[in-house]
Amino acid sequence: MHDGITFENHGIPTAVICTEPFISSGKAMSNIRGIPGYPFVVLPHPLGSLNEQRLREKAMQATPEVLEILLTKS
Repeated sequence: MHDGITFENHGIPTAVICTEPFISSGKAMSNIRGIPGYPFVVLPHPLGSLNEQRLREKAMQATPEVLEILLTKS
């Protein structure tokens, strides 16, 4: 979340992806960094232990939301 907001503050559209256990901390970080309600994509946890095929499936699952975030930012 921190990096995504930093990129946004530098004019670089960014879509942040986090897993379910980090929803609360993601929301808190966006509030702390002055962008309450900053949109982010949530995927099931964990991602780190997935093989390449399953990770690719999760990326495909996230793609519509990532595109929506990137295309709706002004």
